[in-house]
Formats: sequence, C-alpha cells, structure tokens
Amino acid sequence: MQATQVYVALGANLANPTQQLDDAVDALKRLALDGSLSVSSYYRSKPMGDVVQPDYVNAVAGFITSLQPVELLDALQAIEQQHGRVRLEHWGPRTLDLDLLLYGQQHINEPRLTVPHYGMKQRSFVLVPLADIAPTLTLPCNTSLESLISVAMRDELQKLIDLS
Repeated sequence: MQATQVYVALGANLANPTQQLDDAVDALKRLALDGSLSVSSYYRSKPMGDVVQPDYVNAVAGFITSLQPVELLDALQAIEQQHGRVRLEHWGPRTLDLDLLLYGQQHINEPRLTVPHYGMKQRSFVLVPLADIAPTLTLPCNTSLESLISVAMRDELQKLIDLS
C-alpha cells in the first residue's frame, strides 16, 4: 500500500459554512491514515467572479492517504454531495467545495483531475491556509509556497477560527 501526502482546499458559503467545514474535516479523517490529518485556520474570503453571493469560509487540510488520485477525487466529490453540493454556476455559491490541490509531488493531467490544482498559485484563500500547515512546502514545480504569498494576499483574508 502506497501512502501519499495530499492537500485539499475546503470552502463553503451556504448553510452555515463553518459547520460545513467542521463536518467536512470529520469526513476527511476517514480518508486519512490515523493521526495524519492537519487543518489550517478558517479564513473568510470574498467570492471570485461576478456572482453576488455571501463571503466564503476557507481552509486547507493535509493528510496522508492510501487512496489513488481518482479514488480520492471520487471520495471528495461524494463528501460534497453528502453536504448538498449542487453545481449550478461557475464560481457560484456552494454548501461545500473540496479541491484536491496536491497529491504528493505528482503532476496529474487527466480529463477529471488536474494536479497541482490549476488556480492554486493565485488564490490567497488557498495559499495562506496551506502555509498554516505546510510553511516549508515546495510545490511540484520547485517553487516554495512561501515565495508565492504576498502581504496583500495575507491582508485579503480574515482569520475566523485558529485550528493550526
């Protein structure tokens, strides 16, 4: 059994977002090898795009899993569906969004899955929480995580709950 360190972004802005993230973290524990789950602080962020909607609550979880990449994707999507996720519009409001950011140091480009996650390098609501739990992380492109985070990115977010 091959075990791999993975990082998953969590986001929600409907139906009590903080509770949605708490419940998602509990579900992620079942995908993680015992004792390997770490979770960032929770942050409030402004929504992306032009859709009028509430602010998001975001976090990042890291854990070691024995699931293969597509198996993990399926498990993450099942958790989203259990939380009432409906995909109505791009960057629209959601009860829960779980994005596989990194799967070890692998580059994956399949029809259903791109890893590293395509937008992670530009998103403060991903990079700042990821740095909470993996401050010395180097991405598969050999770029240090810390080098991607600007003061402005840190200023965009409001820390809500400190779990780190």
